Amino acid sequence: MIRAFIAVLFILFGAATARAVLPGEMLADQQQEMRARNISANLRCLVCQNQTIDDSDASLAKDLRLIVRERIVAGDSDKQVMDFVVARYGNYVLLKPPFQMDTALLWILPFALLLIALGLAYAYLRRLPEPDGDNASDDVFKSE
Repeated sequence: MIRAFIAVLFILFGAATARAVLPGEMLADQQQEMRARNISANLRCLVCQNQTIDDSDASLAKDLRLIVRERIVAGDSDKQVMDFVVARYGNYVLLKPPFQMDTALLWILPFALLLIALGLAYAYLRRLPEPDGDNASDDVFKSE
């Protein structure tokens, strides 16, 4: 039983650390491949949403990886590649989107939800009845 548990752990953690970039996608020039990896580390898989395109097995992530590599081979700078991908897919493709009017909800919503939760917790705690001055445990001993 323990061996099966350990095997499952190896499978789960091994799959979590595996990269989705296939050998056929890699560029022959190591410098260009490193640039592609750096750019891909900042791009979100639109299917998986919280994975980089290098970590995702989705077909759209594969297409994005190929687009990044094609643009690098074509001679684009890193900024030009990022601008090209953002122009095609929007700021949501960035793992760290800039604070703009179209991304304001992404930045503000977590803090707004936290404030709402804190307000609800405060309101709930204020409605609880206050304990009497006597200790309830003392009453149990006095009745005996």
